[in-house]
Amino acid sequence: MIEKIHHVAVAVNDIEAVLNDYAELLGFPRTEIVRVDSQNVKATLIPLGDSEIELIEPTDPEGGVAKFLERRGEALHHICFQVPAVDDALQEVESRGCQLIDKQSRPGLAGMVGFIHPKSTRGTLIELCTPPKHT
Repeated sequence: MIEKIHHVAVAVNDIEAVLNDYAELLGFPRTEIVRVDSQNVKATLIPLGDSEIELIEPTDPEGGVAKFLERRGEALHHICFQVPAVDDALQEVESRGCQLIDKQSRPGLAGMVGFIHPKSTRGTLIELCTPPKHT
């Protein structure tokens, strides 16, 4: 079911500052920052080998990422696994007893996405994604 680690996401207070730091200190490329309204964040995906690092900054002070930052500060937020079909994978993990945040996939920065509640994975928020097919 899981094909690879698609990305790891870091919650940040100032995405532009962190992106600049990553570029200057680590030599990462400066990538486009976009709004992902379905998740109440500004985000960017930085390519790194066969995976990516996602930076996410909340756009809604009452949203989940904002609350995460209040509790934990800037830190690793979630890990995303690439799957062939998010809806099928969500049904499969739910049948195995996982509690889902999303019962159906929704558009996200990494394509179609769905989240597994961290209560089911001993505290780690898991995202499943199916990137768009490039023609």
